[in-house]
Amino acid sequence: MPPERPHSRHTYPRERTSALTWLVSAIVAAFALQLVLGSRWMHSEQLVYQGLALSVPGLAAGQIWTLLTHAFLHQPGFIFHPIGNVLLLYFLGRELGPMLGNRRFFGLLAAATVAGGLVWAAVHWRFGGDEMLIGATTPVYALGILFACFFPQREINFLLFFIVPVTLKPRQMAIALIGFDAFGLLLYEMPGASLPLGISIAHSAHLGGALVGYLYYQYVHGEQWSAGRRRSPAELPRPSRLARKPVLVATVPVEAPLPAIDIRVEVDRILDKINSDGLASLTAEEKRVLDEAKDAIPRR
Repeated sequence: MPPERPHSRHTYPRERTSALTWLVSAIVAAFALQLVLGSRWMHSEQLVYQGLALSVPGLAAGQIWTLLTHAFLHQPGFIFHPIGNVLLLYFLGRELGPMLGNRRFFGLLAAATVAGGLVWAAVHWRFGGDEMLIGATTPVYALGILFACFFPQREINFLLFFIVPVTLKPRQMAIALIGFDAFGLLLYEMPGASLPLGISIAHSAHLGGALVGYLYYQYVHGEQWSAGRRRSPAELPRPSRLARKPVLVATVPVEAPLPAIDIRVEVDRILDKINSDGLASLTAEEKRVLDEAKDAIPRR
C-alpha cells in the first residue's frame, strides 16, 4: 500500500455549502421576516427598514452597515422584485460561482452592493427625505455585466411575456441595460423627478454595481492574491546582466507519475481549492497533476 500523502481527505476542510446557496437562503429568510413583521398581527415592518434599509438620514446618522444590508430587503407588495433577483442570482451565480470561487464571489457581490449604495446616496444626498434603497438588483447587475464580459456572444433564449420567443446575446443585453439606466439617471433620478406610474428605480445604484462588475473583469479576475496583497511576478534578469553572465540551464528531472490512489486524493484537494478560490488560484504544478490524472486514474 502506498504511503499516505500529508494532504489526505481528513487533513483539509471541505466546502459543503456554496456561496450561492448561503446568499439565496439569506435573501429568502430576510423576505420571510419582512412578511411576518409586516403582517396584521405584528405591524413592525418599519423596524426592519429603519435598521437595515439604506437612506440618506440613516447614513448621516452613522448607519454604515446599511450600505450592505439593504440588499437583503425587498418590497413585499411586489413579489416579482425578490423572485426576479433570486432567480437571476441563481442562474448567473451558477455560471460564475465556480469560476470565481466562494471568496471572490462574496467579495464581488459585497463590493458591488456597497458601491451601488454609495453612488445612490451621493445622487440623493441633496434631496434628503425618507427615500430608501432596498433590493439585490445592484449585485445582480455586477454579475450580469461580468457574465457579458466572459460570454459576450453566447445566445440566450427566453419567452417574452411567456409567449414571444426571443434570442439575445449578453453583450446586447448589457448595453441595453446600461443605456436604460443612464437615461433614467440623467432625466429622472438626478433632477429628482418621478417616473411614470409612480415607479421607483434606483438607476444610480444599478450603474454603480455594473461598474464594479466591469472593473473586476478588467483588473481583478485572473490575478493571484495572498493575505490581501497582490503577488508580484518574479523579476526577469536585466539584459545588461545577461550580457555579462552566462545563463545556466538546469535539467529538471521528470517526476514519476503518482500512484492512482494518491492522484485521487490530490485531485480531490485541487477540486476543493477550485470550488473555494476559483480556477485562477491553481499553480502550474496543480494543473499538471490534473492533466496527469486523466490517464493515471483507471476508468470504471
